[in-house]
Amino acid sequence: MRGAVLAGLALALAFVSTAGADPSSAVRREQLAVAGLQAPAKILVDQWGVAHIEAASDRDAFFLQGWNAARDRLWQIDLWRKRGLGLLSASFGTAYVAQDRAARLFLYRGDMDAEWAAYGPKAKARAEAFVAGVNAYVSEVRAGRLPLPVEFRLTASQPDLWKPEDVVRIRSHALTRNVDSEVARARVACAAGLAADALRRKLEPAWTTKVPAGLDPCVIPADVLNDYVLGTRDVEFHAAGRPVAETPGAQLAAMEDRAAAEGSNNWVISAARTATGRPILANDPHRSLGVPSLRYLVHLKAPGLDVIGAGEPALPGVSVGHNEAIAFGLTIFAIDQEDLYVYDLNPANPRQYRYQGGWADMAIVHEQIPVKGEAPHDVELDFTRHGPVLKSDGKHAFAIRTVWAEPGTSAYFGSIEYDDAADWPSFYADMSQWGAPSENMIFASTAGDIGWIAAGRAPIRPNWDGLMPVPGDGRYEWEGFLTADQLPSTHNPPEGWFASANEMNLPAGYPVAERKVGFEWSDPTRIRRIKQVLAGNPHVSLADSMALQMDPTSTEACRLKALLAALTSADPDASLGLSLIKGWDCRESVDSAAAALYEDWSVLHLGKTLVAAVTPTAALAIVGDGSLDAEVTFLESPAAAPVRDKALLESLAEAVRDVRAKLGPDASGWTWGGLHKAHFVPAAAALADPSLAAQMTVGPLEVRGGASTPAASTWNKRDFSAISGASVRLNMDVGDWDKSVAVNTPGQSGDPFSAHYRDLFPLWAAGDYFPLAFSDAAVEAAARDEFDLSPGS
Repeated sequence: MRGAVLAGLALALAFVSTAGADPSSAVRREQLAVAGLQAPAKILVDQWGVAHIEAASDRDAFFLQGWNAARDRLWQIDLWRKRGLGLLSASFGTAYVAQDRAARLFLYRGDMDAEWAAYGPKAKARAEAFVAGVNAYVSEVRAGRLPLPVEFRLTASQPDLWKPEDVVRIRSHALTRNVDSEVARARVACAAGLAADALRRKLEPAWTTKVPAGLDPCVIPADVLNDYVLGTRDVEFHAAGRPVAETPGAQLAAMEDRAAAEGSNNWVISAARTATGRPILANDPHRSLGVPSLRYLVHLKAPGLDVIGAGEPALPGVSVGHNEAIAFGLTIFAIDQEDLYVYDLNPANPRQYRYQGGWADMAIVHEQIPVKGEAPHDVELDFTRHGPVLKSDGKHAFAIRTVWAEPGTSAYFGSIEYDDAADWPSFYADMSQWGAPSENMIFASTAGDIGWIAAGRAPIRPNWDGLMPVPGDGRYEWEGFLTADQLPSTHNPPEGWFASANEMNLPAGYPVAERKVGFEWSDPTRIRRIKQVLAGNPHVSLADSMALQMDPTSTEACRLKALLAALTSADPDASLGLSLIKGWDCRESVDSAAAALYEDWSVLHLGKTLVAAVTPTAALAIVGDGSLDAEVTFLESPAAAPVRDKALLESLAEAVRDVRAKLGPDASGWTWGGLHKAHFVPAAAALADPSLAAQMTVGPLEVRGGASTPAASTWNKRDFSAISGASVRLNMDVGDWDKSVAVNTPGQSGDPFSAHYRDLFPLWAAGDYFPLAFSDAAVEAAARDEFDLSPGS
């Protein structure tokens, strides 16, 4: 009987409606018995695909969050687990053994009691409930009583059962920074001296680094981060079912591009500065874009718990959203949470490294990687006292120390505690334990409080700045972590609002030299525009906040436009470029010809030309195209005078020729949207026939903005396709919660045949939103599917 009831999910659901009702508002109802559920419960799925879970207990709410995540995103969360635990080869074969080995280097290997305790008293029970829910769904799929998602058929694989510790042991999905930049800076220092690194990354606050005593930067190999890149990369397939090979240089460049592209915007506005007299909190986390979405919107309701918002589908809880009393949001706060250590090896024993005048043994972990169709592969993982060994060449070894190894640093899992915080003191207390990734956490309450907390595990480096690799011989050791009160925060700021966009936002007077939090931040272009808009509007409405999230204005473009103001050129291509940029309002709308030229110029040509003009030849390949903010800052300085005009005009003319080749000879027909589109193709589509691959693919649609606009949209340098941007957008009306709005992309479901797989994509691309129903009445009105759930055996 139970199997027959459960099989109902795979069948067409019956419509239940009243006579004369609008068919579009009919609710489809299904009764279902679920093994492991402890009391009757209900899931209402609204017209936007948001699941509203109503349970009789906290435990059942998180159980059903896991069950529902598997219902909507089973392939995605199963792949997340297999990738993170190093279990890809068991499902997909020998081609993934190297990636599995690399991923295992970054698993949490410490004491699990300390790990659970680091998150707070509710963490373990909620994770156990979530995993039990996932497993309840997976068990029915594996038994054939629920449908197997198409991706498993394409890969001839099955979903696996989870353990609670799987949720937190995986560390390779965090954003920690800045080991890739450490390596690049060391290689520049070797090739041409540290001064040659100025255009690659801008250091903030103003800081001059130096080569650490005892380090020879020339021993750092170009491929030192191969395992780091491999262990943190997405899973890829091609027609033969094997991962796509990349050169070490291409992997590192892609890693640096990814780190530069990912960020977020958020702001919180006090009641005194809004049109309604209620606070507003807005957040749009920027991450890699794709299908299915990185984020998943969900509503959890049980006695003592009522929270809605976005999290990652493989994790319990909500990271960005609100409960009955408070709203919360996050952006990356750039604490430097990792370091590369360099060791001299014992010539007589390459598994020993020099430490404090003697030789220390590496810890060697032997593991077996199960491989589909083959015997398991035996692998060895080497660890120093600082962390996993990424490379050893017989003379030197290189290991990474990262906060990942510390208890309580599983990415975003810390939100499990603040989801039911009620006020500023309880929220601050929960955030004081936050580990990774490091965040600008903003807060607003129905009582009228607003605030900001810079949160995350911040290593104390007493005698170096974290900007270059260091010898691992004992001279460079972390001395614990900064306490919560040593990181900045603000409660009810006098301006009446606070905003962040990953910029350097350490407050004036912060003891930077004593507390070396970090020196590599996102450029300030987004925050300049956000502050400009918020400071100029004393009565911000929710519509104003929504418009700001989609604002395509680039303050970086305006800076470059000012540098062109006095220039002329006899070159017709440069002259055309000058005409377009000088007459432009710096708004990167989809119909703008100047925006198309500006993006092509600033990203593909300006940096390359300028770097070539001022960087020693030996460092050119390492510095690459440089950092746009560092380059514009240099161009604005007197030091740039000898090369400025020539570099600007030559690169602009080259960009005009490039855009002409892409969009045609008539500049009046050029548009930014003609180049820049969102087009999402899941990795598994490479294994599908053309018809199924088309069903799995989403887009293309034109999208506004660029990396330097609040409407952030970073693009692939090969084809201009959007690769990073707002993974989800929320604008919350604090206290009148049903007025809050959100949008995900491209949809809530991971099933390419679901109505909710791509239905939100046009809204997201156009800058539209849907109401985020919270009250019982609003949820009932928006409901389209209802699952009435009872305990099963």
